Amino acid sequence: MKNVQITIIYYNIYVIIYILHNTNPFKIHFPYVNMEIGVKVGDVMTRNFISVKPDDSLKKCSKLMVKKRIGSLVVISKNELTGLITEKDILWTITKKSIKDLEEIKAKDIAKRKVITIRPSADIYDALKKMKKSKYRWLPVTRKKEVIGLLTLKDILKIEPSLFEIVYSQGKFGENIT
Repeated sequence: MKNVQITIIYYNIYVIIYILHNTNPFKIHFPYVNMEIGVKVGDVMTRNFISVKPDDSLKKCSKLMVKKRIGSLVVISKNELTGLITEKDILWTITKKSIKDLEEIKAKDIAKRKVITIRPSADIYDALKKMKKSKYRWLPVTRKKEVIGLLTLKDILKIEPSLFEIVYSQGKFGENIT
């Protein structure tokens, strides 16, 4: 039984490396590399995510992110996803605008409008592929256009902490990621 568990862990690590870097790290053939990991997004997502309204000020958003110690905010209007604000978005805006404008700039002005989402029934394999492709560490989880959670890279790494070094080792996934 223990050998089977170790084999499954190594296989999952292999799959993650393959997804993130499109390489075969162990130079061996695994016929089922596109196989699901078996853990669903809905099982590991953050259900108590923090959201803001489109008309909230940048100052309010910044303070909320610092207070809650989070890296992104989901922008919701009428129970529908309208955007996503990350730390990088706020820093970029602060460098381009004067500090006096922080009250006047609204969340809808700086939020990413084309947000990639994922379903709660999707496998975390699919989530990792989407994260890599979009270079985001966050994916809003939606059901019928309603945001029901937020999946973070940290949520995925909580499942298997040994994946941390693999995810960040080659820098391709960890660099320039918002």
